[in-house]
Amino acid sequence: MSPEQNPSTGTPTAEPRPGRLTAAAALAALEGLALVAGGVYMLFLGGTGDGGDRQQSVTGGITLIVLALLPLLAARGLLLRRSWSRGPAVITQIMALPVAYSLLQADSIAIPAGIALAAIAIAALVLLVSSATTRALGIRGPGRVQDEN
Repeated sequence: MSPEQNPSTGTPTAEPRPGRLTAAAALAALEGLALVAGGVYMLFLGGTGDGGDRQQSVTGGITLIVLALLPLLAARGLLLRRSWSRGPAVITQIMALPVAYSLLQADSIAIPAGIALAAIAIAALVLLVSSATTRALGIRGPGRVQDEN
């Protein structure tokens, strides 16, 4: 039995939001907030002149803040149970894995950050592809017809 659809948004409304969906949204939001924090820090370094190349720091900071929009919008969409939000959330996690790998290759304090990022990305991917999340977002598999009850 499929959940009832809200006619104005097309999202399921009959069932409460599963914990897995909420956790996936929280992890995506955490990644987005970390990107914003990194961007603000780079802007601060560029503004104070401590970052070496001021233009590079400012450009990097703005880039990180703009990149933060993807996981933050995906997290909001997941909380609101929008089916489109799973795609950007999955893409964010897939993009995070090579970043985590490169952090793990460093011989510095970046290794714990790489471990944390990899763990968050893998956990979020598992939560995003779970059947409870898929059902809550009203996503049907290929070839499946929605019941009209």
